[in-house]
Amino acid sequence: MQPDHKDRHYLPAAFDNRTIRILLAGCGGNGAQMLMGLASLDTALRAISSRSLHVTVVDDDTVSEANLGRQPFYRCDLGNSKARTLTERINLAHGLSWEAVHGRAPGAIGVEDADMLITCVDTASARRTIGSALGARKSMPSYWMDLGNRATDGQYLIGCPGRANDKAVRRLPTVLEYFPELADESLADDNAPSCSVAEALERQSLFVNRVLASHALALLFDLLGRGSIGHAGAFLNLASGQAVPIPLPRSD
Repeated sequence: MQPDHKDRHYLPAAFDNRTIRILLAGCGGNGAQMLMGLASLDTALRAISSRSLHVTVVDDDTVSEANLGRQPFYRCDLGNSKARTLTERINLAHGLSWEAVHGRAPGAIGVEDADMLITCVDTASARRTIGSALGARKSMPSYWMDLGNRATDGQYLIGCPGRANDKAVRRLPTVLEYFPELADESLADDNAPSCSVAEALERQSLFVNRVLASHALALLFDLLGRGSIGHAGAFLNLASGQAVPIPLPRSD
């Protein structure tokens, strides 16, 4: 049985025939994998559509010994800015002019001017800060995708901030709406850094970020390359091998 067209979310026509501006907040485990995948997505979009990507990356972290192995950095990168290092490498390899900001969003760069915000941050407080910044602006991204993970499981979700009154487009709840517990300021953040590769691998599976980013990028390819999506994200568990999709909100 073929799914009803109402069961899909469609990319607005405003995204046609132009470059899509993406702000990627975080260039660590998930963010670095997303950035590398976005370069491949840009190549694909240029080949099959009228769209392309311009990505700005913001992160205030530098490459440490513990990042080697799980994140796409090398020993020669130690001590360098994660955002600048990976962006320069992608620009050189793909002939792009993407930008990097060494700092944190929203302090180092505004979050309202992008077409799509992708957050790969470590803590609930970071998501709350970004969500508050979006709520304080009249203009804001059309989409907000968030990725988060623990040791062997994680989730990704795409939402539409600020479209509550747009009846022409089915609005997708954002991460702060789908997981309201993230708004609880009493929750303690668990973002203690690892000191070695071995300790980092005890805290998180070697490929959890790569798997999570691959699924998130596949969703973006469907949305930006094919024009629609049939789910808003998914919960992934590497230990059990399960992937449970997050359904779109029901249409009225």
